[in-house]
Amino acid sequence: MSVSLHPPSGNSPGAQASVPLSALGDNRPFKVLFIGAGSVLFGSTEGGWNHSLRLEQRLGPSRLQVVGIVDIAEERVQAILAQKQASFVAPAYASTLHFRSVQEAAAQLTGGREPDLIFNGTPPALRGQTTPGADLDLQTLTCFPHSVHFVEKPVSTGTAKEATLVGQHFSKSNAPSGVGYFLRYSKAVQMMKKILEESNSKVMLIMARYIMAYEFSRKQAWWDKAKDCGPIVEQAHFCDLARYFGGEVDLATVSAHAVEAHEGLGKLSLIHESVREYEIPMDQRIPRVTSATWKFKNGAVGSLTHGVILHGNQFSTELIVYADGVELRLNDPYRHPTLHVRRPGSDTEEVHTFEDDAFLGEISAFCDATEAYRRGEEAPSGLGILSSYEDAVRTYELTWAIREASERSQEPKV
Repeated sequence: MSVSLHPPSGNSPGAQASVPLSALGDNRPFKVLFIGAGSVLFGSTEGGWNHSLRLEQRLGPSRLQVVGIVDIAEERVQAILAQKQASFVAPAYASTLHFRSVQEAAAQLTGGREPDLIFNGTPPALRGQTTPGADLDLQTLTCFPHSVHFVEKPVSTGTAKEATLVGQHFSKSNAPSGVGYFLRYSKAVQMMKKILEESNSKVMLIMARYIMAYEFSRKQAWWDKAKDCGPIVEQAHFCDLARYFGGEVDLATVSAHAVEAHEGLGKLSLIHESVREYEIPMDQRIPRVTSATWKFKNGAVGSLTHGVILHGNQFSTELIVYADGVELRLNDPYRHPTLHVRRPGSDTEEVHTFEDDAFLGEISAFCDATEAYRRGEEAPSGLGILSSYEDAVRTYELTWAIREASERSQEPKV
């Protein structure tokens, strides 16, 4: 038996707020600094990322005040500003300055122009470490210790040990900070958490499947493990959701196998012509399929199947969580979330569909946390920031454990 249900929307308790903060009683300028001028912050045709757009939606152009963009690519910054200043959000960008470094930004953004919220959307190779050139998040934290910090995932391309050290700096700061694991803010994911809480059932099994369409993946570095670390580390959202539901992972139990590029099954037929995979050393080409299993520290079992397999644009993604009497099966959480639910004591399946923008939910949570911090409150109303830097490092550790386990499985057996 199947029952189709639609969760509440609009201003109901189960919905994410999407009205401008100016409508909620605080009309002070909300000052934002962007670190990076790439697609994560300003959008592209290859994904749903566009944090500036969600900020404009959340705050409104009269309240949002973008005080600066930090990036060495001046032409890119000027193109962004020209586009923004020619649109209805022009007031938010009327006085935006371009800086080539965070130090330059810190020197000029004084006297009440200090940012309330900073978005670091730079490539992970530039941050998450303590060595010069790979410590941009630490530089930003040092220059702006009283701002709220949003850091995009993954936290780094360096070692988890280095990222842990960086995380300790963020945890010592009085200002809130977090990492962009946006699916935690999905209405469907939050409904899953609520069902588990209400049923008082402990998670026993988590299965994640992420099969991507690779035909239009044109970024050369993405295909090179030496640069972007490979899709398991770079993508990471499903590993993060597994931890969000299952808790900490016993990394010693991680086991994985892969279909590698050098194997017969690893030959892909529609890699985009702009990708010169032949220039990438064979041992640094990304795996085509990775299958991993592990035990959580509480005894539950987890698994991830990741594939670079499909053609076209549409990915095939699913997360399934099992507890005693409970099945929570979430299909397509990125685009059209559909949640299939079985509850304790019943074999009736509920089907919930969602009109949702988890990116907007994430941005709203950071805005709320910033407002609470400015008012001197310990925590905002609503969800709050759901992924601290230190928590995100543990997701990063899991992704590296999977990658390294799959690579070990390829080593010749003695």
